[in-house]
Amino acid sequence: MTALLTIIIVLFVAVALWQMVKIFDLAQVGSSNSQIADDKDNKINGYLMMAFLVFIYAITIASFYYLGDLPLVSNSASEHGPGLDSLMIISMVVIFIVQIITQFILHYFAFKYKGEKGRKALFYADNNTLEAIWTIIPVIVLAGLIIYGLFTWNDIMNVDTEDDPMVVELYAQQFNWKARYGGADNVLGQANVRLIDLDRANILGVAEDDPNAQDDVIVTELHLPKGRPVLFKMRSQDVLHSAYMPHFRAQMNCVPGMVTQFGFTPTVTTEEMRQNPDIQEKVQNINRIRVEKSKELVADGEEALEPYEFDYLLICNKICGKSHYNMQMKIIVETQEEYDAWMKEQKTFANSLN
Repeated sequence: MTALLTIIIVLFVAVALWQMVKIFDLAQVGSSNSQIADDKDNKINGYLMMAFLVFIYAITIASFYYLGDLPLVSNSASEHGPGLDSLMIISMVVIFIVQIITQFILHYFAFKYKGEKGRKALFYADNNTLEAIWTIIPVIVLAGLIIYGLFTWNDIMNVDTEDDPMVVELYAQQFNWKARYGGADNVLGQANVRLIDLDRANILGVAEDDPNAQDDVIVTELHLPKGRPVLFKMRSQDVLHSAYMPHFRAQMNCVPGMVTQFGFTPTVTTEEMRQNPDIQEKVQNINRIRVEKSKELVADGEEALEPYEFDYLLICNKICGKSHYNMQMKIIVETQEEYDAWMKEQKTFANSLN
């Protein structure tokens, strides 16, 4: 019934608008109905173009001032993070400069060369100089950005095995993460989803007869020692996921049926990041919002929200299903001594089977 009433109301509104348009047309009797723009129309459009140019510049400046978090990206916690942030900032600066110049030329020319009675447009069949300028300059700029990006990408992806990186597997499934450490030998045992045996608590499909798998450690909370390179091997049990660790500037797809990898070196512990003034300000702002929201919840008879505390997170950056938004795992970066003490408390794979 509600749908029917909605359709009827929409029809009535459409009829009313149609009648208003007809009345407006009748009121224009005697005025010019020419579809050809005259000098007055061109002048109005020219001024409107300049007004719109001022508007887009004003809204851009206001967005940077009120919504921007200059210098655009900050608080990276990995060795390669600052280099990646620099590439991002340089790219944004180049885009911003090009946008300012091209938008000004576009709108100013529309104003300066607006149509006027008696003026004929000057037509260029071609201009080799102009075409060379707007071809060569973008080629040089883009080539510089691409080459810089390739060097940055190679520095990130080429993990040096001579640095003895800690090997960790990230296992994705709808809708949670598991991490598997290589154990004392730092070598991951063979695994396949076909070997999953829930009755034996073999939740990742690790080969039980593989000698390298016996000391593997499977956890639901990722701990990383500060200053040690980490090489992540990534698998997915079901659909395409994306392992995204924003503060470490790390992201890689987890693809069913294959192993992908990404490596980085953590440089800031969780406790150190919690003492960062920028992070403290953001935490305080989040908690202010939670306090206000809690008042509404308590008034409705629900529990208040708990205070937020900063933690590094591993999240999924691919829409993988209905609970995608909540697919995350806490990451704790700590000193080597704290990591070693935590690892001693964990069960090995061999001791975790039923």
